[in-house]
Amino acid sequence: MDELQNQHFKSAVEALLFVSDKPVGIDQFKTVFPELKPSEIADLAKELQEEYVQRNAGMAVVEIAGGWQMLSNSHAAGYIREFYKTRTKEKLSKPALESLAIIAYKQPVGRSEVEVIRGVNSDGTIAHLLNKGLIEITGRKEVPGRPFLYGTTKAFLEYFGLKSLEDLPKIEELANLNLETQAQGPAQTELEAGAELVGQESSGQSRTGDELTASAAEN
Repeated sequence: MDELQNQHFKSAVEALLFVSDKPVGIDQFKTVFPELKPSEIADLAKELQEEYVQRNAGMAVVEIAGGWQMLSNSHAAGYIREFYKTRTKEKLSKPALESLAIIAYKQPVGRSEVEVIRGVNSDGTIAHLLNKGLIEITGRKEVPGRPFLYGTTKAFLEYFGLKSLEDLPKIEELANLNLETQAQGPAQTELEAGAELVGQESSGQSRTGDELTASAAEN
């Protein structure tokens, strides 16, 4: 591909990322650019990503959930919050975040294990997360009754702006996170807050009666 063709296709990739509200995968790009190899498309996206970084642009090209997406640069987050004042994305409740964090860190996991860690019935929150497409049934546990096992979905990665599950903060790091200043944005800090419960369970800590009562009331 010569320089003129490279610039032509790169501009087209940029336009597609701009108009898409979800990550665009290589297969989707291929439907528009059948003449390009997957490696060529990936190279164009990476070149575009690097150009945005070099000029410290207000937008960033980010690899998320197996695709590419154009997002606002984290350094502009404060200005964006001031502009909108309120977030348009639906905020998950604390019970939903607790259940989602447990599933994200311990998947595949059954409902009973989620309830043991949370200390309350989680039927409603798991049904809500299934309905939103953030989790899915991944199989059955080989015990009497063969209960369902749950795991997170691609939509989960998109919601929290993660490239893969490997980008989840480590449990041992959660205590050191400043949840008010995370550059990744409000959605990811919500998950980090919910994941603190998983960290408590992993370290052998238990919730107090007051905490369980308050959580049950929220659920």
